[in-house]
Amino acid sequence: MRVLGVDPGLTRCGVGVVEGVAGRPLTMLGVGVVRTPADADLGHRLVAVEQGLEQWLDEHRPEFVAVERVFSQHNVRTVMGTAQASAVAILCASRRGIPVALHTPSEVKAAVTGSGRADKAQVGAMVTRLLRLDAPPKPADAADALALAICHIWRAPAQNRLQQAVALHAAKAPRATRAPQATRAPQATQASQTTQAPPVATAPQAPTAPHASKGRTA
Repeated sequence: MRVLGVDPGLTRCGVGVVEGVAGRPLTMLGVGVVRTPADADLGHRLVAVEQGLEQWLDEHRPEFVAVERVFSQHNVRTVMGTAQASAVAILCASRRGIPVALHTPSEVKAAVTGSGRADKAQVGAMVTRLLRLDAPPKPADAADALALAICHIWRAPAQNRLQQAVALHAAKAPRATRAPQATRAPQATQASQTTQAPPVATAPQAPTAPHASKGRTA
């Protein structure tokens, strides 16, 4: 499995490619950042992020793209820039038909370090150890991108099993709900016929003629 991890950002968008499967040693194929000038127009910055990501997609041909899920922060301006860069990454991957997975920072930290509250130094140290690197990738955005890719490789098998279980349950559900309706339908029809049947009409009896008297004399 080859995964491109994307740590979205307008000024620095971290990217890292990791290849491997869960339970086996992983290999880093590339790491870096896509940079845009802070004083440039927003539209031009987004185009620069798109062009940078397209180059990484062309070069490494990943099977999956893992993007950090945007979460609320106190700095609204930072959140907006992160969300916009995240949307560009999702667009670039989806346009090529590459599946996209979103992972929260806590999920990534827990997968890589074992703690959802780990700091960036701990994440960088574990990424260095897991990928057998000489030193932690710089800047921290690049290390975070590699951590995203590692997280997806390790979590993908469990997520696939969960999705298969949900799909199997959804496929069985309609058959279970249709069966009772099929057995109740004839009973309802019979009951309606019984209640709506008109009463049997009876023919009216003819009036009885008076009996003639016998032996009348003048």
